[in-house]
Amino acid sequence: MLSRILLKISVFSLLTYYCNLVSAETDSPFEQIKGMKERSELIDKMLEDKLQNTLPNLMRREGIDMWVLISREYNEDPVLKTMLPSTWLSARRRTILVIHDQGEGKPLARYAVARYQVDTLFKKAWDKETQPSQWQRLIELIADKNPATIAINKSEHFALADGMTATEYLAFTEKLPKAFKKKLVSSEKLALAWLETRTELEMQVFPDLMKIGHEIIRQAYTSGFIQVGSTTTDDIVWWLRDKTRSLGLVNWFHPSVSIQRANPEKFNHLEAFSKRAESQIIQRGDLLHMDFGITYLRLNSDQQQHAYVLREGENDAPVYLKKALANANRLQDIFTAQFAVGKTGNEILKTSRALAIKEGIKPSIYTHPLGYHGHAAGTTLGMWDSQGGVPVQGDYPLHKNTAYSIELNAATFIPEWGKEVRIMLEENAFFDGEDVTYMNGRQTQFHLVE
Repeated sequence: MLSRILLKISVFSLLTYYCNLVSAETDSPFEQIKGMKERSELIDKMLEDKLQNTLPNLMRREGIDMWVLISREYNEDPVLKTMLPSTWLSARRRTILVIHDQGEGKPLARYAVARYQVDTLFKKAWDKETQPSQWQRLIELIADKNPATIAINKSEHFALADGMTATEYLAFTEKLPKAFKKKLVSSEKLALAWLETRTELEMQVFPDLMKIGHEIIRQAYTSGFIQVGSTTTDDIVWWLRDKTRSLGLVNWFHPSVSIQRANPEKFNHLEAFSKRAESQIIQRGDLLHMDFGITYLRLNSDQQQHAYVLREGENDAPVYLKKALANANRLQDIFTAQFAVGKTGNEILKTSRALAIKEGIKPSIYTHPLGYHGHAAGTTLGMWDSQGGVPVQGDYPLHKNTAYSIELNAATFIPEWGKEVRIMLEENAFFDGEDVTYMNGRQTQFHLVE
């Protein structure tokens, strides 16, 4: 099933993206956005499927018998939050989830040691009237199952796997008998695996999110909103925020819009991806760059694309800028060709940079996983200021059925401008264990602002 979905994505994504560039689609991606009730039903369906059909294999792969997740209201563990039903917008009081592997061939036992029923996903395992102490009930449950290992979300290097607070850890370990304390282990690899693994059901809807993001970007650049000589970069940023909200969606980060133009000013990465001292007015001949991401169905997009502002008499971007874009596309190809199960982010980064430099491309690669979070769980494939590799996070190996935000740039010297121009691209892709497939194509032509 997953292979058929990927084939459809691969065959149609490039064609769909090309059509998006030249004209608006008759059937807008916005029409695919579901109402809140439908979203809730779909989120719960995807979550139940993942708990039933994916988590057992992950727990056995990582050698974990029992997983204990503990959070208090408004201070949620990032992993626990992804396991709550759609109608739970936060934990309630203290919510304790216990997942126990009953053995090969048997389903996982899922319990909620909590005051309230956690929908039908977790069996209620605490009656306060019978056992007033929530902690004591947790200890009783652990003793009854007698697991070989008890995993908790503590991690020095991966923030998303470090969700158990110091207070909860102390309270838990103070109550836990000595015999069980010896069985405590970090859930780090399991937590990362749960967060990074994409399921068949998720991959049926994830590409829709990319289509929506691409259409918002296209409209921002080409709908006529931009008025050359008066519209500022900040105006576009707030148009993006308003457009997102009007569609019933949210941004997981504040968008950024920057300009490169034929002047002596050199590229500054920090300024390009954060607020400048003052917004800039868009002029003809400008090369615009946008960084934009949205959240939908508990999944996230993260996309960067460029537009060229036509000068008087022009009907296309200059050849020298097209060449710069082609260099960035070639860097994407070199980079994604190195993906293989078991390779680390640092290994892929090193090989990709060497191959690109050999071809005369000046690369910078800073790719990250994508999923429940924008900067999600998994391996780090470079940072813009760590092109020699990223200790620990970059040493984590690639696994199949994971998604990535292919983020990078290629610098090309433009004689006509007397300086380097960086084409900064970011497109979202799925790795099935063999191939990397863009979920809704990638930018190979500039958006044109008239």
